[in-house]
Amino acid sequence: MIVIEFTSRQKQIIELVKENQPITSSKLAERLNVSRAAIRPDLSVLTMSGVLEAKTKMGYFYKSTAAVDMFKNIKVRDIKSKHVIVSEDTTVYDTIIRLFLEDTGTIYVENNGFLSGVVSRKDFIKIAFGNAEVKNMPIGMIMSRMPKIIYTTDDESILDAAEKIILQEIDSIPVVEVIKGTDGRQDLKVTGKISKTTLTKLLYELGKGTRVSNENG
Repeated sequence: MIVIEFTSRQKQIIELVKENQPITSSKLAERLNVSRAAIRPDLSVLTMSGVLEAKTKMGYFYKSTAAVDMFKNIKVRDIKSKHVIVSEDTTVYDTIIRLFLEDTGTIYVENNGFLSGVVSRKDFIKIAFGNAEVKNMPIGMIMSRMPKIIYTTDDESILDAAEKIILQEIDSIPVVEVIKGTDGRQDLKVTGKISKTTLTKLLYELGKGTRVSNENG
């Protein structure tokens, strides 16, 4: 089992909340001598993991670690959803069509069967307006390439995956199988994705006491 350790600042926040609950984000930032914006990702991780609970007009409360243990034990493979993938030579126009037909926010790009890039709705908006070349331009020209791509694996916990999405401020991350070549090179085979929608569905299903289904998110 992968043991997840909170950062030193997240641990400080937990202790401050334990001692001063309820406490607002402004007070926490003041105690830590940082801005509210600086601790916003930490608070998101701690509330999503179940360590803290936020109540409107009151602030943050400390919760039992039972929820944290539950999220540590649920693996990415248990909730990953269907991904959409195209090859690098697919045109921007055809990829946009896939985006709408598949009703997804992110499309992954492959080269020789392995992950080579990621393109999001924001990327399409930037390139599509006023550009007459989208019908001929290959998607490889506008995608984000490795090593800038953040990803997860089947064995990682959903808490780890959620933290990556929150800290990177992205909508989804690909789930990959890491394949090691004889030359020491590592290639990534996309097997699914974890998105904000996937995580929201999981929280809902757990709250209702039912299993989350493996649907497109």
